Amino acid sequence: MSEQSIKHQGIKHQGIEHQGLNHQGVAVKWPDFIRPMHYGSVPDVDARYWAVMAMASVLGCNTGDDCSYYFGWNHWIGLGPLALIFFAVLFGERRSSVRSQVWYWGAVIVLRTAATNLADLATHTFALPYLQVIRGLAVLQALVVWPVAPRLLAAASDSKGRPATGGWYWLSLLTAGTLGTAIGDWVADELHLSTGYGTLLLTAIFGLVLALGRRDGWTTKAAYWTAVIALRAAGTTAGDWLAFREDPGLHNGLNLGLPLSTAVSGAMFLGCLFAWRARKRGAFRN
Repeated sequence: MSEQSIKHQGIKHQGIEHQGLNHQGVAVKWPDFIRPMHYGSVPDVDARYWAVMAMASVLGCNTGDDCSYYFGWNHWIGLGPLALIFFAVLFGERRSSVRSQVWYWGAVIVLRTAATNLADLATHTFALPYLQVIRGLAVLQALVVWPVAPRLLAAASDSKGRPATGGWYWLSLLTAGTLGTAIGDWVADELHLSTGYGTLLLTAIFGLVLALGRRDGWTTKAAYWTAVIALRAAGTTAGDWLAFREDPGLHNGLNLGLPLSTAVSGAMFLGCLFAWRARKRGAFRN
């Protein structure tokens, strides 16, 4: 699949360009409904990115359950407050003079939390069959991914790029998180693999997708979004493994409880985010 660089019109940053992820010659402009984050607030899609995204997936699973069980928001009441928090993060990033990836990862955590509740709303509250929900979300994912802008590059020689964080990107990230949550629950519950063995299986699948994506340089939307979905699925079973244990056996969970498991996954997320930052001082700045 060939690549094409076209001038980015959504972010005013000198030298920033789109890297085309569609076939050469295809130039479809979709109207966006959210102004993208500043380039300096978005991380490169590299090893650090996927490590932090993995921790965010586990944490978002726990925070989603926290909203349902401890805040008394069930699976749908919390969606309103979470939407307000998400748009507050985007507004704060646009108004702030500080270009920090904390803005990006904060938005990711909020969406991952909402995705947990959306998937549980469909499969638990409405009691829809897992496979029916997964098929429906897969179709929706394919539709919302299509308008997502290609990666942003600082120069033509840049091989990594950063997500173009317009409205279609965030919507696709929410859909991917919801789909991944449904897949993770399906693997643990319907396939009877438990959260422990389910995490091992889904992590192995993510590793395979990651290896294939790295080989191709993440030059296709399919590679990036398949990796995100696989990681969200593994994060779901991992988060549940930390928090719960429905049957005896370590493979069924550590049973730390939600408060402690959220603290543990939150510490892992922050540790990965800032410990890696300490070794890459320039990672959080333009």
